Amino acid sequence: MPTVLIIDDNAAVSVALDVLFSLHDIEALRAASPEAGLAMLEQHSVDLVIQDMNFTADTTSGEEGTALFKAIRERYPDLPVILLTAWTHLNAAVDLIKAGAADYLAKPWDDHKLIATVNNLIELGQAKRALQQRVQGELRQRRELERGHDLRGMVFQDPATERVIHLACQVARADVPVLISGPNGTGKERIAEIIQANSSVRNGPFVVLNCGAIPSELIEAELFGAEAGAYTGASKAREGKFEAADGGTLFLDEIGNLPLAGQMKLLRVLETGRFERLGSNRERQVKVRVVSATNADLQAMIRAGTFREDLFYRLNVIELRLPPLVSRPMDILPLAMHFLGEGKQLHADAQAALLSHQWPGNVRELKNVMMRAGLLASGDVIKAADLGLPAASMNNAVGDDSNREPDRDAISLALSRAGGVVAQAAAELGLSRQALYRRMERLGIVRP
Repeated sequence: MPTVLIIDDNAAVSVALDVLFSLHDIEALRAASPEAGLAMLEQHSVDLVIQDMNFTADTTSGEEGTALFKAIRERYPDLPVILLTAWTHLNAAVDLIKAGAADYLAKPWDDHKLIATVNNLIELGQAKRALQQRVQGELRQRRELERGHDLRGMVFQDPATERVIHLACQVARADVPVLISGPNGTGKERIAEIIQANSSVRNGPFVVLNCGAIPSELIEAELFGAEAGAYTGASKAREGKFEAADGGTLFLDEIGNLPLAGQMKLLRVLETGRFERLGSNRERQVKVRVVSATNADLQAMIRAGTFREDLFYRLNVIELRLPPLVSRPMDILPLAMHFLGEGKQLHADAQAALLSHQWPGNVRELKNVMMRAGLLASGDVIKAADLGLPAASMNNAVGDDSNREPDRDAISLALSRAGGVVAQAAAELGLSRQALYRRMERLGIVRP
């Protein structure tokens, strides 16, 4: 049962509030003076305080209430406080609202409004505590992940990215092929590096082959090597990527672009660890951990007959799906600041524009945008106009983006992370300040 502390020297007021709260399943504690109220806060855990503004008969200034509020705020900065005030204390109450009081109610109060306000504040406090616990748990997990593993300097903050990295570290020690799927520019090669860095072959070579950048007639020589004279222009023998990666990891990027002939030979190497150089009949033996990546739908390619089903299942012992940047929005601003470098800052409108943009080019596009902004901006503070983003992103940054309204948890988390500063929370959520206020009002979230 939620608990409210009533601090009021008028016994009739305290009893009336106690009865009202008991009818709505809220426990009430009562204190008749500021000193008694502060002592009770030390002894009991409460969800909310309702305090009078005046405690002596010879003054109507509200000074006692102001002093009490400041003492509560100093000792319990996250505890919501509602002020009960007569009209003579209204100016003082308004000043305290600016200083962080949750709300004020004039005497005599409206029961329905009071209960609604109290329930909203209690619900918000419970949600904030749950979110803080969750955030603290995520931070704890992230620190443990960073302490126990080599993450190759990857910058991330979104739980979606953390899940992929955690799984990559888990499967790193298993000597099985891994397939990393996801759109171009999301960081698939960095995930492959993390797998290598935390594997049993971390001290071995890490060799990269982009299957989409090699002509089909040369892919076999790139993979397996070639003897002198094996093809036109082959003046001397050369080793392939498998030989170069012996004792380490071979990362095959854009595996969907591998021709069928190369797929068949790759399958044999994965099954036996043996291959022949182009133009040679001598078998060679290697031990290589294969990690592959694709932005293509390999299942659709199997149905179309352009990718071998048996190779797919050989490569896809473990699959890691790296989501697009727009689906992990908490990564956007940390990555932007990382690419921007030290000595530069992001203006609130730039943050809003970055969060509003859809990032079709993902992390690669974000990196290019920030490097360009850092070079072309006139000062150390990067503004939205310096980013060169499309007009749609700029409009969404200053408008009410009703197509992707955040839910209660997202707003509470953003407010918590921003220390209650609505403008900063709005920038993180990709909304204007006015749009966030409207959304908070619809959800019954009390303004910090």
